[in-house]
Amino acid sequence: MVSVNCLNSFDDIVHNWDAVLSLSKIKSPFLTYQWQSSWWQEFGAKQGLSILEIESGQQIIGIASLRYENGDLTLVGDQDLCDHNDFLISEGNEFAFYTALLDYLENCEWNNLILYSLTDGSPTLELFPELAKDKGYDVEIRLQDVSPGAVLPVNWDEYLSSLSKKHRHELKRKLRRLESQESIRWYSIDDLRDIEDGMDHFFRLLKMSKDTKYKFLTPERERFFRSIGKNLGGIGLVKLFFMEIEGERVASALCFDYDSKRFLYNSGFNPEYGYYSVGLLLKALSLKSAIEDNKTYYDFLRGDEPYKYHLGGVDQHLFNMVITRP
Repeated sequence: MVSVNCLNSFDDIVHNWDAVLSLSKIKSPFLTYQWQSSWWQEFGAKQGLSILEIESGQQIIGIASLRYENGDLTLVGDQDLCDHNDFLISEGNEFAFYTALLDYLENCEWNNLILYSLTDGSPTLELFPELAKDKGYDVEIRLQDVSPGAVLPVNWDEYLSSLSKKHRHELKRKLRRLESQESIRWYSIDDLRDIEDGMDHFFRLLKMSKDTKYKFLTPERERFFRSIGKNLGGIGLVKLFFMEIEGERVASALCFDYDSKRFLYNSGFNPEYGYYSVGLLLKALSLKSAIEDNKTYYDFLRGDEPYKYHLGGVDQHLFNMVITRP
């Protein structure tokens, strides 16, 4: 028998979350308890929260963390900060999960169920639409964006060989130019105390790099970044990269390591050092570090910025799904 338990606090599900996520086909740092609870704490005050815990045979097979706003239900998170999103479902139990979820929602008040940032290969894209249509709902799926990434080889030389001739030549040329500069070093920090101290430098470089990033970093988002730095850093998922020239931090990249992958979340650099391509090269070096750390995939995350393709990124797609009651 399948049952649905509705919870109204992340505290009520903390002990079950990781077990379900570990068995889910779709995994990312954006689906961790630490990420979702941090987002809710900062941005969820004016919204209703329903965490649906779906159980079969005394085993939790899935979790739907939903927020209620203006008559619609949507996933906890937002498209500005959460590059990937989905339900948490123990692999092999997708049909039972979606069926129970739709049966439960049939008795709730909502106009649209909005699922955004669903990734290629998500069972939610493959199975959920037909089940929703069987209930008489309208389903619309739209391409939201791309999320380029690179499958990582076993060493840096193989990675360089995988790039096009033009991009390989350009990357090597820029690295040589950077290395000609004296007193340069790059490194990552993953100790929680160092991460918390390093966030101030990260924010400074983020805001310096371009006007859109300066405007993006509102006080609320800065608090959220600090929260995920602390909460994800506390479980060993954060890698905060810096590049220094003559002792000055000139570039930074905030990455997450999860499920044998490295995710490049955000970055910044001092434009005064643009001649040395410090922003691009720190990203490339964080990818090199991922290879050395035996990661299998480097996810540049949402957006089609040219540098992602210069570094070997291949598009994966993100989709929005809207389910509407007739």
